[in-house]
This record gives sequence, structure tokens and C-alpha cells, in this order.
Amino acid sequence: MEEIHIQCPYCLQAISILLDCGVYGCETVIDDCEVCCRPIEVSYIVEDGEIKTYSYNSIEGNEF
Repeated sequence: MEEIHIQCPYCLQAISILLDCGVYGCETVIDDCEVCCRPIEVSYIVEDGEIKTYSYNSIEGNEF
């Protein structure tokens, strides 16, 4: 597992997410923000047991 630090696309708070490095290639996971509990889609690429790149997006509208 590797911890990444991102800014929640909904509440804009700094949060951390754990990603599995035991896979190879592209992986997509959905994790909830630890502050506002809204879902965030995280896509990442693992090579040789390390996360090479990642991106994240909201998966619902930003309306309140």
C-alpha cells in the first residue's frame, strides 16, 4: 500500500488515500473523502510495485 495526498474535489480539504501497489498496470478505485464522505474516483498506474502516476475526479455533481 502507498499513501497519496490529494485535495478533495468537493470540500477542497487535504486528505490522504491508500492505494494498493500489489497490482500491475492500470487500476481504478473509488474512495470516500474522510472529511465530507463524498466519492472520489482515483485512477493510477503501478509499475515494479510503485505508483508511477495517478489522477482523481469527482464522480457526482458538485451541487449541495
